[in-house]
Amino acid sequence: MRSLFVRWIINALALYVAFNVIPGIHFEKGPVALLIVAALFGIVNSALRPLLTVLTCPLVVLTLGLFTFVINALLLLITAWLSGQFDLGLYVDGFGPAFVGGLLIGVVSLILSLMVGERRMIVRRVQPPE
Repeated sequence: MRSLFVRWIINALALYVAFNVIPGIHFEKGPVALLIVAALFGIVNSALRPLLTVLTCPLVVLTLGLFTFVINALLLLITAWLSGQFDLGLYVDGFGPAFVGGLLIGVVSLILSLMVGERRMIVRRVQPPE
């Protein structure tokens, strides 16, 4: 349960950073709506990301994984559309801001997850051959 709460807060902070840094992503409500949007973003990611990844598997493989950035942008656009349906105040101006926003949200989420110990990064030192 703690992990779910931590992920929720990390998503909210990553979205908050994207709202303030990317010109084409707008958020017009308060902190409660931000938490609801973060929960909605988490639900959209957990429900649709596996499906989109499987459906676009050939493109992901063909582009050596770079198509996952397009999937991130689509998930952000879907979250913004759902946010508009529930009047939560998240608006994305188009695919370009969604693409950059998806990248930024991913990077901020990774950094925050590493900081709070939610994810562990394993670095192994390889001994050079003698």
